Amino acid sequence: MPRIALATYDPGAEPHRDNDLPVLVRALLERGVEAEAQYWDDPWADWGGYDLVLIRSTWDYSWRAAEFADWVERVGRVTRLANPADVARWSMDKRYLGELAAAGVPTVPTSYIAPGEAAELPDGHEYVIKPTSGAGARFAARYTPGEHDIAVRQLARMHAEGFTAMVQPYVRGIDVSGERALQFFGGRLLHASRKGAVLAPGTPYDAEKVAHPDLTRWQPTADELAVAERALAAVPGAPELLYARVDLVDAEDGTPRLMELELVEPNLFLWLHPGSLEHVVKAVLVAAGEGVTG
Repeated sequence: MPRIALATYDPGAEPHRDNDLPVLVRALLERGVEAEAQYWDDPWADWGGYDLVLIRSTWDYSWRAAEFADWVERVGRVTRLANPADVARWSMDKRYLGELAAAGVPTVPTSYIAPGEAAELPDGHEYVIKPTSGAGARFAARYTPGEHDIAVRQLARMHAEGFTAMVQPYVRGIDVSGERALQFFGGRLLHASRKGAVLAPGTPYDAEKVAHPDLTRWQPTADELAVAERALAAVPGAPELLYARVDLVDAEDGTPRLMELELVEPNLFLWLHPGSLEHVVKAVLVAAGEGVTG
């Protein structure tokens, strides 16, 4: 039976936030697999000793993007990494939205402000600023044109820490229909979820946010599935992905637009979709070379 490492983050003295991790480890152990959770930044980990390293909840990587990029390269050279290192590197930087838009994928319009560039911000509508490398709504905030000076201070802080900012119009459809997360695993739709708005007006960019408020199950529409599949097909090289999460919101005309394509460490929400566990386990075993089908 294969040896599988599920890469996660070190919570230190805090409770671990990945509620699905012990459930998945236990399910793999029950199949006779030698599976264990492993901190991605553990200097003593023997990654080459595993048949598969599954990136699960490395949720502190965006604070240490260069270090994490080096890690995925190193692990990808010694064993099978899912998703692969080149996919992880590409998905870590949300400037990929520009590539997907150029490929014809309906996306939320996005501009970028790198360190040293002028702060050109919208003056006719509400907008959002967040880093191109981020997770859990970290360093994300929503502004009106009248809050220009506060927004500029956020940009200065982000640039001082080496982050490139992305600027998007605030999509008001989120306040009505929320944000939908379509999750794929093993080459097929696993399940979908809907969450409410994350960014309330006036919330400071450096405040801790609830990343998935009011999460509920969701049945994706045909249009949502079409946009998700179009986005996945536009990933450079169209690689075989073990997992993916496609986040969608509604534009002003009601059509779905891509907000984010998460190919690194998406939360699976198995606690909300317990029936998906068996398919995830089977797909992981296939990825590890076990040859399980179904």
